[in-house]
Amino acid sequence: MLGAMRVMQLEEPFSSLIEVERPIPMPLEGQLLLRVEACGVCRTDLHVCDGELPQARYPIVPGHEIVARVEACGARVSSCAHGQRVGVPWLGWTCGRCRYCVAGQENLCDEARFTGCDLDGGYAEYCVADARFCFPLPEGPAASTLAPLLCAGLIGYRALRLAGNAQRLGIYGFGAAAHIVAQLAHQDGREFLAFTRPGDADNQRFALSLGASWAGASDAQPPLELDAALIFAPAGELVPAALRQLRKGGIVVCAGIHMSDIPAFPYAILWGERQIRSVANLTRSDGEQLLSRIATQPVEISATPFTLSDANLALSRLRAGALQGAAVLIP
Repeated sequence: MLGAMRVMQLEEPFSSLIEVERPIPMPLEGQLLLRVEACGVCRTDLHVCDGELPQARYPIVPGHEIVARVEACGARVSSCAHGQRVGVPWLGWTCGRCRYCVAGQENLCDEARFTGCDLDGGYAEYCVADARFCFPLPEGPAASTLAPLLCAGLIGYRALRLAGNAQRLGIYGFGAAAHIVAQLAHQDGREFLAFTRPGDADNQRFALSLGASWAGASDAQPPLELDAALIFAPAGELVPAALRQLRKGGIVVCAGIHMSDIPAFPYAILWGERQIRSVANLTRSDGEQLLSRIATQPVEISATPFTLSDANLALSRLRAGALQGAAVLIP
């Protein structure tokens, strides 16, 4: 028995998180016991809270953008040392044997398990995680600025990769992921335009400060055609809206794990070899590539800190679109 810890637990969908005391878990074979330094608050956490992910189990401790220190190692773990700083992402375990895992597409594994969804996550003082799916993190940056990289950053990075060599990007939904991918695009010399909720002047100004060539409402007409559109908002109606702004041969990348239904749209706005594709989860390779890039090309993370007990407040502000950048819980 290692003692007790505080966690914010979701008992069932459509309920508020409750603060409970649990025993600190023992790491099983292949696992790490981690003391949480910070955990980002992600829109996917809202989907878990709203019962929109069929793989979620309840009760659950949400949170999958975890920065932590190794407290103990389970059997057969030799790659981590006590006190080492690591990051825990959304993808928490895969089978390693299926056609997708063998082909380097572990993000599509049918047996995959996900942190804060069907594995307890980081809205807690301690957690356990599979050592194979933890990333070594640098010592210098504050935990609150590293946490959003572990999902918002990774999904944004994967979405940017799936956009190919597109030079003019439209970014729909200017939240945590968007403010990171905007900086990556700017570093690459790509132009980006920002589409926000109507009336969201604060995030439009924020986008312009990060180098956007234009910022406006999602239903506004931008001054230029797009090579690609990256959609981070979970609103299906944005797909036909983005298609209407694409040049021929352009691509719409839907970067959320959940989206409301896409309404019917005329074939004419898809014609011209335009494409729609989705981002599904992430791979460990994505994480390694992004963290390697960030080491030499850092980005500025805008993070609003909250105490662990204020997790419900952080989620409500995220739901209302009242955050600039990311929210992060500090136990």
